[in-house]
Amino acid sequence: MSDITANTSVPRSAPRREAPVATTGALAWLRANLFSGWLSTAVTLALGYLIVRAVMGLVDWAFINAIWSVPIAPNGQAQTQACRELQGSGACWAVVTEKHRFMLFGTYPYEQHWRPALVCVLFVGLYVVSAMRRFWNWTLVPIWMGTLTVIGILMWGGVFGLPYVPQERWGGLPITLILATFGLAFAFPLSILVALGRRSNLPAIKVLCVLYVELIRGVPLISLLFMASVMFPLFLPEGMNIDKLLRAQIAFILFAGAYLAEVVRAGLQGLPKGQYEAADAMGLSYWQKTGLIILPQALRMVIPPLVNTFIGFFKDTSLVLIIGIFDLLTAGKTAIVEPAWQGFGVEVYVFVGLIYLVFCFAMSKYSAGLEADLNKHRRR
Repeated sequence: MSDITANTSVPRSAPRREAPVATTGALAWLRANLFSGWLSTAVTLALGYLIVRAVMGLVDWAFINAIWSVPIAPNGQAQTQACRELQGSGACWAVVTEKHRFMLFGTYPYEQHWRPALVCVLFVGLYVVSAMRRFWNWTLVPIWMGTLTVIGILMWGGVFGLPYVPQERWGGLPITLILATFGLAFAFPLSILVALGRRSNLPAIKVLCVLYVELIRGVPLISLLFMASVMFPLFLPEGMNIDKLLRAQIAFILFAGAYLAEVVRAGLQGLPKGQYEAADAMGLSYWQKTGLIILPQALRMVIPPLVNTFIGFFKDTSLVLIIGIFDLLTAGKTAIVEPAWQGFGVEVYVFVGLIYLVFCFAMSKYSAGLEADLNKHRRR
C-alpha cells in the first residue's frame, strides 16, 4: 500500500521560466514598433540619424562653441566682437549674463533688486504651500493674505525704511507672477459663481451670467486690455485715477473668469443627475448641496481643462506689452534694443522660454498627480 501511495504522489511543478526576450521587454517593443519591417526600419534609421545630428548641433551651439561672458569697455559698452565672429556657430550667452537683471526685474532700481527677487521667491513658496493638501482649509487664507501683503510692501516700499518705487518702474518676472497669481486667485471663484448662475432658475441672474460670458468670450483679450487702459479712465470722476497695472489686472480677471466659468459649467453638466437627486433627498440646502456634494465632484472631473486654461492664462500675461507694462517677455525684448546686443535675440528668447517652461511644466505635472490622486476610486 505504501508503494502505491508513493507512486501516485502529485508530481512537482516545473520551474518557472521567463518569457522569451523576443516577445517581451525593450527588445520586443523596439522590434514591434520601430523595426517591424524594412520600411519601418529605414524610417527609424533615417529619423534617428536626423535626431542625432540635431542634438549634436544643438550641443555644439549651446555649450561647446558658446561664449558665456564678454569684456566691458571703460565706457560701459560690452565688447561683443567675439560673439559676432561666431556667425551663428555658437550661442552668445553673454547677453543673458549681462542683461539677466533687466530681463527679470525691468527698470526697478538696481540697488533694490533684492526686493523683486525676494518677491519671486515668496510667490514660489506660496505656490508650494498652496499645493500641499494639508493646507486645504481656512488656514490657507491668512497665509495668502499675509504673503500678498508682504509682496505689496516689498514692491511698493515707502514703509519700514524701504524707498518708494512707483509701479511704472516695475517689470520682468514679478509683473508676470503678479498678473497670473492675482488673476487666477480672483477669477476662479468668480468662474464658479458665474457657472452656477448660468444654471440658476432665476431668469435675471441667468441672463446676466450668459451675457457676461458671451461678451467676454466674443472679444480678444487685447481689446479688453485696451478698454481697461484707454476707455475705463474716461468713466472715472475727474481727478480720480486707477493704477495702470490694476486696470490690466481687472481685465485679466474678467477674461479668465469667463473662460473658466465654461469649464466649471461643463463639470456641473457632466455630473450624473442622481447626485443632485440624492442631495435633495438628504434635505440639504442649496449651498450645502453645492459646496459639499456637487462642486467637489464637478471640479474633480475638469482638472485637465482647468489647468490647461491656467497655463494659457499664464502665458497670455505677455500681452500687457500693448498698454506699456513690461512683463518678462517684454523686458527680454527690450534688453536687446541696445546696439551692442542686437542680433542675439535667440539666446534671450531661449532664456525667457525656459522660465515659462519651468512654471508651465510644474503646473502640468502637479495637475496630473492631483487628478490621479483624486480619481483613485474610479479605478477600483
